[in-house]
Order: sequence, then structure tokens, then C-alpha cells
Amino acid sequence: MIVSDETNVNLLGLDLILSMCILLLLVPRKYAPIPVLILTCFVTLGQRIIVAGADFTMVRILVLFGWTRLTLRGEIHRLKLTAIDKALICWVIASVVTYNILWQTSGAFINSMGKAYNVVGIYFLFRYLINDFDDIIRIIKWLAIIVVPLALAASVESATGRNVFAYFGGVAEFTPLRDGKVRSTFSFGDAILAGTFGTTLMPLIFGLWFQKISRKLVLCGVVASTIITIMARSSGPVVAYCIEIIAFMMWPFRKKMRAVRWGFLACALALHMFMKAPVWALIGRLSEVFGGHGYDRVELIDAAISHFGEWWLFGATYTAHWGPTVLVSTPNMVDMTNQFVYEGVEGGLLRLFLFIAMIAYSFRAIGRTIRAVEGQSVATQIYLWSMGVALIGHVTSFISVSYFSQIEVLFDMLLAMISACEGIFPNTAGILLNKTLSWPGTFASRNDLS
Repeated sequence: MIVSDETNVNLLGLDLILSMCILLLLVPRKYAPIPVLILTCFVTLGQRIIVAGADFTMVRILVLFGWTRLTLRGEIHRLKLTAIDKALICWVIASVVTYNILWQTSGAFINSMGKAYNVVGIYFLFRYLINDFDDIIRIIKWLAIIVVPLALAASVESATGRNVFAYFGGVAEFTPLRDGKVRSTFSFGDAILAGTFGTTLMPLIFGLWFQKISRKLVLCGVVASTIITIMARSSGPVVAYCIEIIAFMMWPFRKKMRAVRWGFLACALALHMFMKAPVWALIGRLSEVFGGHGYDRVELIDAAISHFGEWWLFGATYTAHWGPTVLVSTPNMVDMTNQFVYEGVEGGLLRLFLFIAMIAYSFRAIGRTIRAVEGQSVATQIYLWSMGVALIGHVTSFISVSYFSQIEVLFDMLLAMISACEGIFPNTAGILLNKTLSWPGTFASRNDLS
């Protein structure tokens, strides 16, 4: 990712941002998320406006127009805050406070407020725009369309070594090679994040298979997202993709997930006790199968644990002594290729705890909502499950990369959709019905899924 600290807006970028801003203001509410998705996926971070040190990317500008729309159209209504909403708000506040205590500079304040603007602005924009389950299905249906040209661009980039999105800036025109292979990045500018985009989008699109929409569209979307995962040639997204497939296969055991979770934890503890290396050393072993730099991730986790005293309170301003992968742009910091370690280093245990709590509440919300709609639509239950699978994909990816750029928008959108489901299906503490759903026999007839 090549990001300049100067204003850079070309003619095509300007046309796109103006078009999307106008659309966002004028289209009916149910279509309002579409301009946000288009701009997020097709415009790089190279298109930006710098004003008095404040960095306005195209997405930030579009979020401003989104909130202008909500205000002018009276679409801001009283939200019944869910546990996810509250955890996210607390996480953002803790992030701003701890980061400024840690760095104590004006630049740090601007940076922290910019990140808070991104998260709160994007997350609650989607929370207000999503009013029913059809809104969620519509968003993913459009993503199934959007991902097709992106897969084509990734394939062209893989074949030619040239990134067509370099016109916008922020990404290299000639994609760097690793082990003689081109790792497609298209608009994301980073191979791991590009692959993560494809990986985490796949279950959301696949879940549409059981809805009353074109299965050709679903098939194209699944194939396109898979192509993106492959063309990125990054082991992290591939591992996450495999885990998502396993997670889908766990559907028949959805009523026994508590036992599955405790069983998984028991296995992890047993491995940790009897292995010569810690259990997270398995990440390195996986890299021997899938490729990549898994052992670097293992070393980073080891370093974070051994240097716990340096970051647990408010984070750390110097980590270069943790390992060999020091950032060129920030030589006093090691490359944080783990979202959980990044959260701790940026804001201490409090920020890390709130981040984990936000994810835990999201998984709990999915489980409760599935139970609330049991006995109604099987298709709805499966789609809720697919949202949980996508979240598992993100959590798996957190082990190999820390998020930035466009992938943050898509992660915030997923959390907003999960949170919205608690309001769409309010009886999340409802009574479990005795009806047992079989797999895969319940999918024999598409008409049964209405």
C-alpha cells in the first residue's frame, strides 16, 4: 500500500465520488448502502484530500454525505442499543483515550479521532440503513455483483503483473512478486487483505443460495470470491477459507455448539500442555502446508507475551526489539501482523478486552437469533449461520494480519448487520421449539425455504 500525505484526486476518482455522493442522497433508503459498497471496493486509499493535517479519504467523505442524508430525510431514529453496539462504543472510547495517553501529541489526537470517525460513522450508518432482513439480503446480493469485476481485475493482475487500480494511486502499478508469483491486490493494495475480502465474502454470498434469488448470481459470486482468495496467494485467507467450510459443515450440530466450543478449548489446552512448543506454534506448522510466514506470526505472539509488562496498561510506543520484521515507515514498531496483538499494543488490555467482547457478543447474538426464528424460515436460519461463518473467517484472519483500508468497512458492516438482526428478530431469548431440522434433507425443495 502506497499512501501519500498529500491531496490526490484524479478526474475518474472525482467523478466516482461525486456520483456516489449524489446517489447516496437521492436513492431510496433500501438502496443507500450500495454507493458505499461501490466506492469502498473500487476506489483505493490513494484518492484523498488533506485539509490542515486531517486526512479525508473518499470513504470518509461518503460517510459524511451518508449522515447528511440520514439527517435531512429524518432517517435517524431511536436505536435500542444492543450489547454489540455498547461494546463497540466502549471500544472506540477506550481506543481514543488510551492512544492519546500513550502518545500525547496533536498528531495522535487527529489520528485517533479519524479512526473513531471511521468506525462509528460506518457502523451506525449501516445500523440506521438496515431496517429489515431484506435489507441485509439486498446488500449481499449487490456485493455478489460487485465482486465479479474485482475477480476479473485480480485475474488480469495475476496474469500480467499490472494493477489496473494504480490509476487511482495508493497501489503499485507493477505488483511485487513473492516466490516468483504475483499476489493480486487490486483496489486493496495489500495481498492478505485482498484475499481476506474474498474469503470473508464467500459465506455471505453462499448463504444466498437458500433465498429466493437467482442461483446463477450466487454461483458467480461464490466463484468470484474464491478466485480473489486464490489470486491473492496468501496462506492466511486460504486457511480462513478452509475453516469457513468446516464451520458450514457444523450446521447439523448447531444445537450442541456449547459442547463443541468447550471441546475445542479442552483440545487446545491439552495440546498446549503436551506439545514441546506452545499451541499457537501450530500456525507455523500450517504455513509449511499452505505457505507464507506463519512462524513470524508465532514469534510475534511469543514476543507480545514475553513483553506483556511493556504494553498491558496503555499500549507501547516502541516494539522494534520484539522481532526482525520492523516497519520501514515506522522503524520503532514491529510489523503487527496480528489484530489481537495490535489491539493490545495500541491500547493495552482494556482495548483488547473490549475488542474481544465485541466479537463474543456478535457470536452470541447470532446464536440467540437463530434460536428465536427456529420453526419459521429455514432459509433465514441458514443465512444467520452464514453470517457467523463470515465472522469466524474474520477472526481467523486476525491471527495473520491487522486490518486497515477497505476491509475495515466490510467488517464494521458485518457487525452492524448482526446487531441489526437482534432488532429485526426481537425474541432472541425466545422459547426453543421442538421441531428438529434435518440436514441436508430440508433443502430438497426450494419452495420449502420461504
